[in-house]
Amino acid sequence: MSLKLKLAVRFPIALVTFGTLLFLPAGSFRFWQAWVYIGIMFLPGLFVFVYFYRRDPQVLERRSLLKEKVPEQRRIMGVIYVTWLVALLSPGFDRRYGWSRLPLWLTVLSEVIVLSGYLTTFWVVKKNRFAARIIQVEHGQEVISNGPYRVVRHPMYLGICIMWLFTPLALGSYYTLPVFALLIPLIVLRLLNEESVLRQELPGYAEYCSQTRFRLVPFVW
Repeated sequence: MSLKLKLAVRFPIALVTFGTLLFLPAGSFRFWQAWVYIGIMFLPGLFVFVYFYRRDPQVLERRSLLKEKVPEQRRIMGVIYVTWLVALLSPGFDRRYGWSRLPLWLTVLSEVIVLSGYLTTFWVVKKNRFAARIIQVEHGQEVISNGPYRVVRHPMYLGICIMWLFTPLALGSYYTLPVFALLIPLIVLRLLNEESVLRQELPGYAEYCSQTRFRLVPFVW
């Protein structure tokens, strides 16, 4: 399957899946926070696709990979997928039963922060064309130490964590925050295993780690 066809098939599947996970538990399409959230997730995605398809299609090839090569990563990602599924279903139930009452400003602010996390991941991929969806080291891959990589060693995970932590608030839910927060330690496990692989297989990565102290959160860890 060509790259263009592969992404053309996956995009509507992902869109329908997102919509189902958000609207089905809500029991209604009258869930404006979900509509905005879907727009944040998918409209920039179209821009990203066009941008890299024209400039560097291999980036999209790497980002379309799904099967992890490292056994530990397969196990970690399996737990992440299940947790993410439960987490994304939860705000819809909150919407249906009216558990949370968020002020409008907090919801809107959270949506902006989710978008900023998404744009951070785009920035990372733009700086590091070897940033694949799976953990791997390719022939000719180099250590990237500029842009967001000057601040933390895993800026994409930082962007993802920001998105996940503010997603429940963007969807109008206080009560589902703990469910989304469960994804953070799983990201930490993935990150630590990834560093182990990169130290062994990517020349210069150990030196980069000694120069860039913080893994995920600037000035913290």
